[in-house]
Amino acid sequence: MKKSILALFFATCFSYTANACTGISLSTTNDDYIQARTIEWGQNDLNSKLIVSPRDYRYTATMPDQKQGLTWVSKYGFAGISVSDDKFIAEGVNEKGLSAGLFYFRNYGSLATYDPQDTGNNITDMDFVRWMLSQFETVEEVESALKKIKIVTVYFDQQGNPSPTAHWRLSDKQGNSVVIEIMDHGKINIHKNTAQVLTNSPDYPWHVTNLNNYINLHPGSSPSQKINDVEAQSFGVGSAFVGLPGDISPPSRFVRAAFYVNSAPEMKTGQQAVSQAFHILNNFDIPLGSEFNDKSHIPDLPSATQWTSVIDQSNGLLFYKTMHDSTIRRVDLNTLNFDAKSETKQALDSGSFSYQDVVIKP
Repeated sequence: MKKSILALFFATCFSYTANACTGISLSTTNDDYIQARTIEWGQNDLNSKLIVSPRDYRYTATMPDQKQGLTWVSKYGFAGISVSDDKFIAEGVNEKGLSAGLFYFRNYGSLATYDPQDTGNNITDMDFVRWMLSQFETVEEVESALKKIKIVTVYFDQQGNPSPTAHWRLSDKQGNSVVIEIMDHGKINIHKNTAQVLTNSPDYPWHVTNLNNYINLHPGSSPSQKINDVEAQSFGVGSAFVGLPGDISPPSRFVRAAFYVNSAPEMKTGQQAVSQAFHILNNFDIPLGSEFNDKSHIPDLPSATQWTSVIDQSNGLLFYKTMHDSTIRRVDLNTLNFDAKSETKQALDSGSFSYQDVVIKP
């Protein structure tokens, strides 16, 4: 099958080192709902952009062989962050508070078989986020609509085998949150996001079961105890978390994120929760080089974590920071013109290291 531009993107972008994304969900006592995540890719700059898409905008899914797939017109405007291609929305939120994001799902996803003779209801895995954000208000609506479409992979390897890319986190303004995984040649599995965390492979139920290995851990410090004639005491705060996995593999990040979310303080406002989300995800900022076996292959990038986003669904706010500039920036969906005739696209930052001098006043 002829490789398209989209196929080349996946061949380059989602290879072995690109499987490190961490997502968390937080809420407040006032029922503000927060979705936050990192995105990692250590091979080259993803050239991510901020995309603002209006209502009544026409989309057409592009199939692996460049045929047209499903065509639809958006009901809702949304803001999102793209990866490598402006059409590929990795994370976003719409004007109704529906949030969706994709997370790499290596070796476990198995999408429906692509039939070039029957493309009318087909979208690709990388169309999926913008399809959800542009069409729906609630998780329930998406679940119902999934029965009417067929999700196929955009990339086939050199042997002609499909290469699925993602599983998805979906949540709405009412606090409903699910993980969508497509396995076994197109079987759609929808799991309630009870752990309030998503990383990468294996599948979501495996990660939840794996938490059973860590039920001995808890916040705070372990109590002192007498061991024979030795009065053993903890070395400091956090000793009750000794054994919490610290590596960057998806299972370890899932466990670590779940415990950090679980131990987060009670928060009253969305602003408090947004701040807490950034602090939690600081622990998942992956330094460049840790994903490579050979230092000679490390590219000229400041970080493997290219950006971190936090979405306040309840108040229509999208925050982000990047590998070049750790200043937190905010997009207020309440001020965006969703009646525009075309999408607005702009770079997340200047693409170079950014800092601000402090002026000491006499």
